[in-house]
Amino acid sequence: MEIPNHSHDQQHFLLCPFMAQGHMIPMADMARLFARRGVYVSFVTTPLNASRVRPAIDRASRCSNLPIRLVELRFPYEEAGLPEGSENVDVLPPSIDLFKRFFEGTKLLKQPLELFLSADRDFPPPTCVVSDLLLPWTLDVARGLGIPRLVFHGTCSYSLIVMESVRRYGLWDAADRPEKETMVTIPDMPCQFEMKKGLLPIPLSCAGLADFEGGAVKAEVDSDGVVINSFDELEAKFTEAYEKLMGNKAYNIGPLSLCEGGVQAERGNKSSIDPDKCLSWLDSHKPGSVVYVSFGTLARLGLRQVMEIGEAMKGSGRPVVWVLKQGKEGSEEIESWVSRFGEGLDWMVIVGWAPQVAILSHKAVGGFVTHCGWNSTLEGLCAGVPMVTWPHFWEQFVNERLVVEVLKVGVRVGIEVQMGWTEEVVVGREEIGVALERVMGEGEEGEEMRRRVRKVGEMAKKAMEVGGSSFVNMTMLIEDVKGYVVKEIVVENA
Repeated sequence: MEIPNHSHDQQHFLLCPFMAQGHMIPMADMARLFARRGVYVSFVTTPLNASRVRPAIDRASRCSNLPIRLVELRFPYEEAGLPEGSENVDVLPPSIDLFKRFFEGTKLLKQPLELFLSADRDFPPPTCVVSDLLLPWTLDVARGLGIPRLVFHGTCSYSLIVMESVRRYGLWDAADRPEKETMVTIPDMPCQFEMKKGLLPIPLSCAGLADFEGGAVKAEVDSDGVVINSFDELEAKFTEAYEKLMGNKAYNIGPLSLCEGGVQAERGNKSSIDPDKCLSWLDSHKPGSVVYVSFGTLARLGLRQVMEIGEAMKGSGRPVVWVLKQGKEGSEEIESWVSRFGEGLDWMVIVGWAPQVAILSHKAVGGFVTHCGWNSTLEGLCAGVPMVTWPHFWEQFVNERLVVEVLKVGVRVGIEVQMGWTEEVVVGREEIGVALERVMGEGEEGEEMRRRVRKVGEMAKKAMEVGGSSFVNMTMLIEDVKGYVVKEIVVENA
């Protein structure tokens, strides 16, 4: 990669994503946006994760001659007591113990990064660290360099307020599981917000990671700002409320999935299907006729639930693109059943990774059955596609509230229980079919949802254009970094 001559006043941002697809993909988009603005970017990750984002990073650095590079650090899976190759949450076997070890393992990346930076002569000295919340040790790296640290969150301000309130006020307690039907009020929301206790985001402390969670939150408070994958027109009042809650400036610079300006065929992993083949199949269908079904990277469905979805889709009589994830015990049996069941139906089943942004952006897609992860939710909004919401865990139930009750662009499938790695609550074909018909049907409700979500998509695109709110916020962020006086960390007495 040829790098243009640089001076010592050149901006150089270290981007440090947490090793999970929902966190890495938007940060890779962010890297390209910063580089396009003349900022040198080092994207710090591990070999497995580097292989997943390399095509997009290489395309940006070589074809567009952008000052962006991958910095690969060996992930210490042996030292952390993890199986070989455990470099991303999505390859971990379903185990809370391994999950905890993975978090501990990420801390061991601090020294290798510091050693790399001490010997680095290819890029100018770093001027800012943009780090995932879940890598709190990057605050020490930033302070050692005398530069600001900005925190990146993988979700929206609306959910961030709820998550912080749950932690701050102890609204979730594992001992209170019998009280999961109790309605809880979130006091820091700028609007009335109540939710069943059992659907609130479960803090990391409930997985035995209380010290880690506390350290991550303290590192955010001690940092110099927050970067959010959202846009002002969508949730300015919620971002302002989060700023007030945390005492830090927040920058909405998204939707990051629109970083290319047009449609990206592939983001994250290499697609398990030729994107051109997929888009050609969609070209043969009428506008708004196809249902897209995908539950993200981590959610896994059992055969019984897959069968109910299949029957609901068949009963709808609509063409379907259905993404099935690998990795759950019994996945071969599931794939076999779907293959047999789908014979003769107007379906495309993708086992593995799909070119989701390209699919959602296609005019043939008229509805999105989604787990409500923030990346998927935002991609659906940008594409102007109404949603059948089917959250599984973490903050996904809160994202569902934003989609269904605030934006009014989706319909709940009706799930009322959080599902862990090994738990499953089966939703019947009738409930799925009713929700799907409300979203895809030609009645007034469906038409109104489509009108609203198209308007949101238009606002999202304008936000990323030159002069748009997110473009302006990124400009402000870059200028603010130049003038930052980093916070003095207050060390509490032991």
